[in-house]
Amino acid sequence: MSPTDIEAFFAKLKADNPQPVTELEYTSVFELLAAVLLSAQATDVSVNKATRTLFLAAPTPARMLALGIDGVEAHIRTIGLYRTKARHLIETSRHLVDRHGGRVPNTRAALELLPGVGRKTANVVLNCAFGDETMAVDTHIFRVANRTGLAPGRTVTEVEEGLLRRVPKAYLADAHHWLILHGRYVCKARKPLCEQCAVSHWCDAAPAPPR
Repeated sequence: MSPTDIEAFFAKLKADNPQPVTELEYTSVFELLAAVLLSAQATDVSVNKATRTLFLAAPTPARMLALGIDGVEAHIRTIGLYRTKARHLIETSRHLVDRHGGRVPNTRAALELLPGVGRKTANVVLNCAFGDETMAVDTHIFRVANRTGLAPGRTVTEVEEGLLRRVPKAYLADAHHWLILHGRYVCKARKPLCEQCAVSHWCDAAPAPPR
């Protein structure tokens, strides 16, 4: 995909969805962090269903600690790997209370020291909560970046670095939302909906038009 194609690709995505947002439900930076932590290998729908009751019971790190592992598990047992995630959420809450006064830090280094928080989770929080121009590469973005020719790479890190280089700065703040949504609903893994794709004109993998 050429730089001209990339510009047109994102201009179209922006025109169709000017203000994209994550589909995870949250009302604070801590709730966003918790929701993203819980979303690993789970759908946003399943996470939202669980956190609607969890966040009512424990909307802050201190309240989450008070709830305890058993209490957290009771709210999230419908989510995959819920025992491990409950432990990470409690340990992260303790870390936030003990080292950050109950507030979520706004640097990658500090975020990645939180239990269960890796680079992707840190990127989501930095982007959605603090407005950083980061690229949280999940399976959808990895697939779209490679399939379309936007930023091919063999690893998540290669794709992330490629996207940060190739996505025009004007679109960078919202790019990961557009790409996730595009991969989730249009550029699907098994059967991409190329005939319904608004940006297929600029995609390296799109079927050639009939002659």
